[in-house]
Parts: sequence; C-alpha cells; structure tokens
Amino acid sequence: MTKSLITLAVALASLPAIASAQDARSQAPPYCFDLSRVVDLAMTKERFASIAGRPRQGSYVGTSLVLAGWKDCSLYGAATYTCDSPEMDTTEDAEKARAAILDQVKSCLGAGWIVTLSTDQTDNKKHVVRLIVFVRRN
Repeated sequence: MTKSLITLAVALASLPAIASAQDARSQAPPYCFDLSRVVDLAMTKERFASIAGRPRQGSYVGTSLVLAGWKDCSLYGAATYTCDSPEMDTTEDAEKARAAILDQVKSCLGAGWIVTLSTDQTDNKKHVVRLIVFVRRN
C-alpha cells in the first residue's frame, strides 16, 4: 500500500512538469520546425545547397524551405538564409513583433543559437521583421 501511495505521489508531482512541457510545445510558433531544419542544414558541409532555388536579383537565390507564416524567404550567397514576416502598418507594430519573435526563436532553437532580427520598411511603406541566419565560416 505504501509503495502505491509513493508511486501515486510521484505521478501527481510530475503532472505540472508534463503540462508545462505540453504547453511549451503547443505554444511553439508554426515556423519552429522549419527554422530548426534551416539551422540543421547550416551545420552541414553543403550548407543550404539542398534548398537553393531559382536565382533572384543580385546574389539572392530563392529557397524551397519557406518558414510557415513568413514570406520572401531566400538565400544570400552560400551562407545566409533570410525571411520576412507578414507586413505591418507601423514601426511600433514591427518592434513589438520583433521582440515577440525573438522569444519564439529562442524557444525553438535554445540558448546556443543567435539569429539576427531587424525591422525594415518595404517599398510600399509597410514594415516587416527580417530574420537572418548566418553561417560562420571556419
């Protein structure tokens, strides 16, 4: 009987941890899996070659790996992946989104990764958050 009570106590004590882990997964942004794939590719010898698409203007190339909910994803050279968030009307909205996206990216990738997030204004005067993954060359 005592063993059953201890087992029940341990099981009940672990419920908050299980629930918080499920909450974290359910709150992960829809692009988290794709971003993890981008980072995994960045670590390979081929870098982004397997997702390179058609040439674009300048040194940009389209990509077959687009982050869910993002747009205009592309590769720059052999070592840079970039995407833009959906457009927003104001600089303030873009700054708020940048802060929220930073938290989301950290939850996706963990503390060991650094990505660049900046805000930019499009040609049609809308604002976006730009995510950039750089690959360091050794």
